[in-house]
Amino acid sequence: QVQVVESGGGLVQSGGSLRLSCAASGSIFSTSTMAWYRQAPGKEREFVARIEISSNTYYADSVKGRFTISRDNAKNTVYLQMNSLKPEDTAVYYCNMRSVWAMDYWGKGTLVTVSS
Repeated sequence: QVQVVESGGGLVQSGGSLRLSCAASGSIFSTSTMAWYRQAPGKEREFVARIEISSNTYYADSVKGRFTISRDNAKNTVYLQMNSLKPEDTAVYYCNMRSVWAMDYWGKGTLVTVSS
């Protein structure tokens, strides 16, 4: 059974940095597209960043230049390095794994709180 588990969230001051990690079980990680989404209180879940099998990366305009997504296939882990954090980055961050068969697997999320 595939499991996706996020970690690394916490409380940080505006301008600070955090690195989120997402560990996935199973043997499909290296052939899956990995992405981060977030959901702020009272808002819908939104796309943050994506890294494809080719290692091509894509970012939401709101985080471009501040966040970096990367993956380590040997460790079945994807990372989200978040710099220059702003209060509006406060949200629960979710990891998504999409297999080549378009099956989606989600973690339970990790809370990031940025204080002003």
